[in-house]
Amino acid sequence: MGLGSPRLIAGRQRGVQQVQGAAASGVRSGSGTLTGVVLAPYATRPRAQAAAPPARPSALARAGWFPWLPVWLAFGIGLWFALPVEPGPLAYALAGVTVLGGLGAWWRVPRLAESGALPWAMSDGFRLAGLALAVAAAGFAVAGIRSAQVAAPILGWRYHGPIEGRLVEVDRSARDRIRLTLDQVALRDLAPSRTPRRVRLSLGEEGVATPIPPPGTRVMTTGYLGPPPGPAAPGSFDFRRQAWFEGLGAIGYTRNPVMVAEPSVGGAQMWLQRLRQRMSLAMQQAIGGQEGAVASALMTGDRSGIAEATNAVMRDANLYHIVSISGLHMSMLAGFIYGALRIALSALSAATGRGAGRPVHKLAAGVALAAAAFYMALSDGGVATERAFVMIAVMLGAIIVDRRAISLRTVALAALILLVLSPEALTQPGFQMSFAATVGLILSAGPWSRVSPRVPRLLRPVAMLLLSSAVAGFATAPLAAAHFNRMSEYGLLANLLAVPLMGAVVMPGGVIAALLAPVGFAQPALWIMGIGTGLMLDIARFISGLHGAVSTVPSPPGAVIPLLGLGGVLLALGGGGLGLPHGMVRGIGAAVLTLAMALWLTATRPALLIAAEADAVGLLTPAGRTMSKPKGGSFAVATWLAEDGDIASSEAAGNRAGWSGPAGVRTAQLPNGRTVVHLTGKGAEDALAATCKNGGVVVAAIDDRPRGSGERVPSRGAAQGQGGSAGTAKAAIDWKSAANVTRTGNKEGSNKEARSRGRDTSAGAEKQIADCQRIDLNSLRLTGAVAISADGSMRTVRDAAGDRPWSGRAKNARPRFADLQFRRGGRVQATPDKTYSDSSTRKAIPRGQDQEANGSLSPGQRGPDQQAGGRAE
Repeated sequence: MGLGSPRLIAGRQRGVQQVQGAAASGVRSGSGTLTGVVLAPYATRPRAQAAAPPARPSALARAGWFPWLPVWLAFGIGLWFALPVEPGPLAYALAGVTVLGGLGAWWRVPRLAESGALPWAMSDGFRLAGLALAVAAAGFAVAGIRSAQVAAPILGWRYHGPIEGRLVEVDRSARDRIRLTLDQVALRDLAPSRTPRRVRLSLGEEGVATPIPPPGTRVMTTGYLGPPPGPAAPGSFDFRRQAWFEGLGAIGYTRNPVMVAEPSVGGAQMWLQRLRQRMSLAMQQAIGGQEGAVASALMTGDRSGIAEATNAVMRDANLYHIVSISGLHMSMLAGFIYGALRIALSALSAATGRGAGRPVHKLAAGVALAAAAFYMALSDGGVATERAFVMIAVMLGAIIVDRRAISLRTVALAALILLVLSPEALTQPGFQMSFAATVGLILSAGPWSRVSPRVPRLLRPVAMLLLSSAVAGFATAPLAAAHFNRMSEYGLLANLLAVPLMGAVVMPGGVIAALLAPVGFAQPALWIMGIGTGLMLDIARFISGLHGAVSTVPSPPGAVIPLLGLGGVLLALGGGGLGLPHGMVRGIGAAVLTLAMALWLTATRPALLIAAEADAVGLLTPAGRTMSKPKGGSFAVATWLAEDGDIASSEAAGNRAGWSGPAGVRTAQLPNGRTVVHLTGKGAEDALAATCKNGGVVVAAIDDRPRGSGERVPSRGAAQGQGGSAGTAKAAIDWKSAANVTRTGNKEGSNKEARSRGRDTSAGAEKQIADCQRIDLNSLRLTGAVAISADGSMRTVRDAAGDRPWSGRAKNARPRFADLQFRRGGRVQATPDKTYSDSSTRKAIPRGQDQEANGSLSPGQRGPDQQAGGRAE
């Protein structure tokens, strides 16, 4: 029973007579009481207004309260992702009770109002509150269910050996390396129940030299694998979360050729993937160069042929959305097919005299819908593609059933479907920016319809394009800046030049080429399409080459993006469908946006950042962040500089003033006066005693784990908590006070090994080592990257990630960094169940039980794969 059912309307009419006076009083007084807010819609109106001919309601008024459903659902999903610990059965039971209670309120409140137990004027408010709680709790539960569905093993150590699996995807990394994604993976000496569901391999020159087999082929090679890497700094983008929901349990690289183990097999999905690869290859060969690669990306979604230099100029010109299939492409393709087929059928009917009066527009809509569905399947889908398809399907379906498509309801329906099927999409920039732009365009349609009659007819298309580009850019600019730390100053100009070219030349050429390809006449259409993509690339190069084309901004605190979303929703929807004053709700939205911007503008960046590999340390100075070395930690350094809003290169940052000393012993000063020392190279251990003093911070690229005893090499992702325990957490670093630290499991063993290496084992030397906070490879394996603020407070990736399945934390591990203590000689060991414990509880590992890692992923080698966890595009 809806809010406007006859029985409810009759009941409200009886109740309105009793409360009109109070409502009018509340409205006149302008009070902020519940009476003035809830009863305001029932205040009397002059008869003259009622007699006036009604104007067409706005898109917001027509949508009612339906657009709030995805907002409430997103609130519950966002709450699930924001929790620092994994919810337990009690949390899900509470969510279930809330769903039932909210739905019960939705059903029961009208009956209470009919019986007189509840005033009719308040019934809608209570019903909507119950519905909101139920939907939000359902969103919380949906996120947990989705996480359980995608749960798969994560490789907990570094692996080197044979890798076999079925090829399912081919793409390209930020360093122009071809990457292969495999499922049905088999690794040597690893049980299937502990093998990752999917792995991703970057190919070296040897692998690229051999032809890439078609999807569905079972391939094999020898390479290196490790778990998905953690963030470059606390609060940075966490690729591990994305990998978790993609079922990606390991990434790595290979320098060996990829061989075919079995020919291509698979069902419809693999057939579509092979068709996609064949079409992409044919288009790239027919058109050639980067023009062909861009044309292939537009039609098939295969971006593996686009060089990183091309991606860079497209980003700088704010045209990267063109090579990512979204609503723009879907609407152009479906609109072209619908319009062309409708004109052709109408002309055929007029020429033959047959079919007069038949609904050719419905047939055209059905064909366009089928083409859009095939386009989505061929392009392998994505948040923007799926959202666009849902909207196109609803609108074309409305044509078929002779209904008017309500645009804002369509967007809400698309958001509901996507959030239910993929709750993790809420955290992705593509989802946020796509819906922000679409809602902005829909809400701007009303004002445009009132202004457009005054615009000369010939200028209307240009004015509409200018308005749509401006609205979309304004709606997405804050989100783009927050996620990517960059803003394209001339993006509006670039889109004004490139989008019409794409709609008039590129997409029609692609559709015509697809239709003519079966009979072998696709080349002329592809030639035209190549001209269009070439001109788009010329526009991108010109715009990106302008002075000041790109400006950078620092990363905001974690609360800013949710506040931007909340404020934007309140500002856009107002009180629509909720019975609340638009002005009040939009005022709250403006206040939330102001708070978000204030937090962003007043945020400070960490004074010191330490990479998880201990190969880079960055100190913030008035001239920008300066690195301890010109080289090292390239991915982490690039991320730090981008999040600082710094356009300098890693080499330039490494040459800034702030560090002194020889290459292996670099020294700097924190703002609070503490000394920071970065030790690298072969002499790092020998320099430790001399530099660890006066309460300074020593970052040492030292790994003193024992070798040759059958242990696996614990990886960053695993040791940041995979299977870890509270005991392990206390075996890392005490950031509150110094302690007497020895190198190995016991003092006697430590002294014996130190004497064998010719080092001083006296009490004085041992006291020196206790006079600093030592951050070495072993502690970083447990904590991840470290950030130190100007006041000396410290935060780690482990703190920011919390106890979630993608962070690898065990359920009994404590998420707070303050629990960590100095390692008092305890060696971090690997146990058979892949946990890491103190040497006092170490268990022997049967040799051969799992693969022993005898290789490592160096930063330079891991960078291309880590790009997958870099900025979402």
